[in-house]
Amino acid sequence: MRMISVIGTGYVGLVTGTCLADMGNTITCIDIDADKIAKLQRGECPIYEPGLNDLLTRNIEAERLAFTTDYAEGLRDAEIIFIAVNTPTTADGSADMRFVRAAAQSIAEHLDHDAIIVNKSTMPVGSGDLVTEIIGRHLAHADVQFAVVANPEFLAQGTAVADFQRPDRVVLGSADREAAGRVAELYLPLRAPIMMTDLYTAEMIKYASNAFLATKISFINEMARICERMGADIKEVAAGMGYDHRIGKYHLEAGVGFGGSCFGKDVTALAHMANESGLHPQMLNAVLEINHDQRAAIVEKVATLLGSLRGVTIGVLGLAFKPNTDDMRDAPAIDIIHALTAQGAQVQAYDPVARETGRAAIGEHHVTYCTDAYAAATGADALIIVTHWNEFKALSPTKLKDVMRRAIIVDGRNIYAPEAMAKAGFIYRGVGRGGAPLTSDASDGSVPSRMKPPMQARLLRRRADRPHSRPRAR
Repeated sequence: MRMISVIGTGYVGLVTGTCLADMGNTITCIDIDADKIAKLQRGECPIYEPGLNDLLTRNIEAERLAFTTDYAEGLRDAEIIFIAVNTPTTADGSADMRFVRAAAQSIAEHLDHDAIIVNKSTMPVGSGDLVTEIIGRHLAHADVQFAVVANPEFLAQGTAVADFQRPDRVVLGSADREAAGRVAELYLPLRAPIMMTDLYTAEMIKYASNAFLATKISFINEMARICERMGADIKEVAAGMGYDHRIGKYHLEAGVGFGGSCFGKDVTALAHMANESGLHPQMLNAVLEINHDQRAAIVEKVATLLGSLRGVTIGVLGLAFKPNTDDMRDAPAIDIIHALTAQGAQVQAYDPVARETGRAAIGEHHVTYCTDAYAAATGADALIIVTHWNEFKALSPTKLKDVMRRAIIVDGRNIYAPEAMAKAGFIYRGVGRGGAPLTSDASDGSVPSRMKPPMQARLLRRRADRPHSRPRAR
């Protein structure tokens, strides 16, 4: 058991503190937001994250997890202090470090014993030096010894608890090997690979990882556009690519593009760092441009199908940037809905958990927030799928068609099968679901082959998945 402080109670700080407490450590979380701390002290989780509320309640009751706005109280006896504050994007694309600076200065002013400072937030390369310099300059007790360790987080919203408890790897960077080793001991119960390196490399690993994942998403979206023009099906293309172990199947889902608090922010910050170093990060810039264009492309598809957006009603299913979260930071729904209303459409929106956070992020100008998916579809001239919540996959096409004014669906997440939606009477447009060009297999031109390539791919995959059997004896 260790005494640990975590500064910041956002996604990273709250998940980190709660999961460390569940591992048997004594944790005090510090935040300057008094309202948030008051809620946490009452056991109320301020964010939607599967599994987090139960962990929070259990560890508060076990007196392993406490919350305060008081730095002196929060840092008392702490051996390790995590900085897990927000680093949003500034106007020039750089990471806003004011919260990190403030946390570092507050640590310096209240720390009265030796401790290890761990940079858990995503911070630009060189931030370890910055935190070291700030704490060293403002230390109220000159005899206090400290070391700074970079320990970037790799938590995905919606699976953050599981990501912490079963990490692919733990990355630690420091000029002080002993300090890094003591932080490594925290993670030994997780039985994950632990990589120890220098500060700059550890900080860069996080940015490079997120930039690569964002690149995969923008790449598959670029392929989806080509598929639409060439008559191919991106779902089958991605499946065929994903079987290659060098590529992998993850983050190869074409759609409206990425959002959230990490990918866009981190790619932008990395591009800014590259520019400041005299480089031209053309791939990173292209990743961001393609991602922005995906949102506009969805609106363009709806406008093309309807002829005009003025005076029409559009149902939008999904507001949060991904399922299993209510986070609206850089959510594609924001740009899509604003573009729809700017062109004269009335929007009826629904999200299972992000109704209120969506309302706060988008506003109510020409937008009605509905209590279920069918209400959002009622009277709609078209329906857009923006977030791939599981409940949307189970909607009845027949019921949707009955309540809509016009049977048009633009599926920004490819959750439906084009053949099934066409059979149900919908005009359906996915992302990259071109099908094969209309050609004929028969000499008289009577047998169209539009859906044959995807069907063949599925049949072959099923055959490959069957266990090998012995040939029958003759």
